[in-house]
Amino acid sequence: MPGKFLAEFELYVMLAMAQLGENAYGASIRKEIQKRTGRPVSIGALYATLARLGEKGLVAFEISDPQPVQGGRARKHCQLTPEGEEALQHSAAMLGRMMDGLDLAPQSGGQS
Repeated sequence: MPGKFLAEFELYVMLAMAQLGENAYGASIRKEIQKRTGRPVSIGALYATLARLGEKGLVAFEISDPQPVQGGRARKHCQLTPEGEEALQHSAAMLGRMMDGLDLAPQSGGQS
């Protein structure tokens, strides 16, 4: 799998896309990451990452019809390609192997 290793934020983006399925587009991906990680996400960083994932062949895009509301806009929906799904599974497995045997439970005693 040369060239298909994922950076941390790329992994977050792809995991959010997997969670959202057909509802994955810029704003929904951003909200999902922020909700699950508590990490603020700039829309510029998200779109740059989506473009990079597209260039790597891990994400494909499709423009939707405009939303059926006054001033509704089209959305650029994102989906994982088969290569993207494979890269995501590979990264998750590597992370699991690296964490195997670690005790990451919060420590008591008031220390953070």
